[in-house]
Amino acid sequence: MALWTLIGLAEGSASTSWPFGTGPDGQEGVIGMPRLDHTKCATGCTACIDACPTGAIRLNAAEPVLDYGRCVVCQRCVETCPTGALSETHDWAFGTRDRDALRTARTQSVTPDSARSRRGFRRSLHIRHVDAGSCNGCESELQALNNPFYNLHRLGIFFTPSPRFADLLLVTGPVTRAMLDPLRRTWDAMPEPRWVMAYGTCAVSGGIAPDGPCLSGLEGVLPVDLYLPGCPPNPAAIIAALLMFLDRRPVQVDQGHLDGR
Repeated sequence: MALWTLIGLAEGSASTSWPFGTGPDGQEGVIGMPRLDHTKCATGCTACIDACPTGAIRLNAAEPVLDYGRCVVCQRCVETCPTGALSETHDWAFGTRDRDALRTARTQSVTPDSARSRRGFRRSLHIRHVDAGSCNGCESELQALNNPFYNLHRLGIFFTPSPRFADLLLVTGPVTRAMLDPLRRTWDAMPEPRWVMAYGTCAVSGGIAPDGPCLSGLEGVLPVDLYLPGCPPNPAAIIAALLMFLDRRPVQVDQGHLDGR
C-alpha cells in the first residue's frame, strides 16, 4: 500500500461538512462586498462615485445605488467615504438568478426563473468552463473546488472537458472579441436544457476592462441564468451559488442585501 494511502487513512476525511453541516466554509475573516447605508450619505457628496474604478456606485434620483454586479471588492469606496455610509463586511455569497437583485435599488422587473426545467438536475450537474479573457484569478478559485477541503464531487457537481456532456456553461473573463466565436460554438454544442453562469465581476459586467477588446461581460452575448460577482468569488461562494441555482439552498441576496441585512 502506498505511503500516502496510509497517511490518508490515518488522517481521515479532510472535507468540510459545510454547506450541509456545521463545519467551516474556509472563508473566516475574508473581506466581502461593501455595504451601503444611503441614509448616512452627505448631501452632494460623490467621493465614493469618484473613487470607484468600475462605476459600481451611481446616483439615481440623488440617491446612491450600489451595483454589486460591477463591484471588484477593492474597498476604495469604504476608504474614501467621509461619513461611514459605506462599510466593510464579510458578505461573499452573492450568487443570484436575477441580475437586478445585485443592485441596492430595483430598476426593472424580476427575471422569470426556470426552476421547473432544472428539476432533474438538482442532485447532479456537469459544468463546462470557458475562459473568455480572464486574468486567471477566477481560475485559481475554481481549482480549489477539487481540493480535499471543498471536494466538489461529493455534492454531485462535476467539471467536464466536453460541452456535449455539460449542463451549465461557466464563463470567466470580460469576453474578449477573440473568444466570442469559441464561446458561442461551445454554447451551440451543449444539449438542451442548458444554462449559463457568469462567474466573476468581469463576466457579469466587464469588470475593470469594459471597453477596448472586451464586450463588457456576457450581457447580450449569451442568456445568463446565474450571476456570481466578485474579484474573484471564493470557492465557498461558487458552491453556495450552484446549490442555490439547483434549489438545494435558499436565495440569499435581493436588492443588494444578503439574507435581509
